[in-house]
Amino acid sequence: MKYSIQSLMVAATLGLLLALGCSAAHSAELRVLTHASFVLPKPLLAQFEKDAGVKLRITKAGDAGEMLNKLILTRANPIADVVFGIDNVLAGKALAAQVLDTNDTSLAGGAPLPGATAPNSVNLPAGLVPVDYGYVTLNYDKAWFAKKGLALPRSLDDLAQPAYAKLLVVQNPATSSPGNALLLATIGAMGETKAFDWWARMRANGLKVSKGWTEAYYTEFSHNGGAYPLVLSYASSPAAEVFFSKTKLTEPPTGSLALPGAVFRQVEGVGLVRGGKERAAAVRFIGFLRSAAVQQALQTEMWMFPADATVTRVDALRHAVEPTFHHSPGPQAITEHGRDWVTRWTQVVLK
Repeated sequence: MKYSIQSLMVAATLGLLLALGCSAAHSAELRVLTHASFVLPKPLLAQFEKDAGVKLRITKAGDAGEMLNKLILTRANPIADVVFGIDNVLAGKALAAQVLDTNDTSLAGGAPLPGATAPNSVNLPAGLVPVDYGYVTLNYDKAWFAKKGLALPRSLDDLAQPAYAKLLVVQNPATSSPGNALLLATIGAMGETKAFDWWARMRANGLKVSKGWTEAYYTEFSHNGGAYPLVLSYASSPAAEVFFSKTKLTEPPTGSLALPGAVFRQVEGVGLVRGGKERAAAVRFIGFLRSAAVQQALQTEMWMFPADATVTRVDALRHAVEPTFHHSPGPQAITEHGRDWVTRWTQVVLK
């Protein structure tokens, strides 16, 4: 059979168009905006790319507050299709700024969220799907307290007594998520007036304030060579100490101290960005973060508890004691007064 030049050219053109179409399909990009602490195993992310037929472009935009601010500033021309890391502190601000798509609640395959009706399930407002949660608590250096023979404080009032002068380092709520969490916990437990009275007493009692968690934990905390045996950190920090220790440990050298008024539960979520692209892949990514594999992995990658209550806790988290209580002023109060509280805290504690 003979082919004309024209027919060969048509065939070649069709082949080229088909190849270009396949290439375009394979190069579809899903833009994911996260905070700096987002970490998942590369094989899991690669498997998602393969299954969803997209290339992930993950942008880490500082802490959660910075991340949300960037999302708000670019809402006219969104820089992401899906965002992870907006928590129960920032949810109200995100919804007020209308950067989340609150109408599309579908998931890949239309399946309901696993664990959504479990008794210990955690919740976020419409537009955000809970992925993980954790607790901001005080941590203590076991060796320091044993050597000094000093009993651990049992209340916030204890911390303001002379016996505990110059022992606690916290983070500035204006520049640190855990710092802000402690401020909110004190207000939630004691009310605004009593909370700021306590902060004033702590200032007089030698409270140390650092800019962020890294400085407080790795520079100021006595376990790491600093001068302060009490530090604001997370309930999961002792478990991480064991997990990352260069020597084999059976017990953590630090402990989590759950004091009434000093425990805040942080719930992190994922949501669709209003005006974002690649909607089907973005919805699929939400389901991916709630998958058993990711819910298992995040426990020792981001040191958070899985939002899906049906997922088994990894062995390393046996050293992460989950508090039985936590305090918060509530989402509406945080949205309405959060900025003013930080300004007042700065006046009371730093100026």
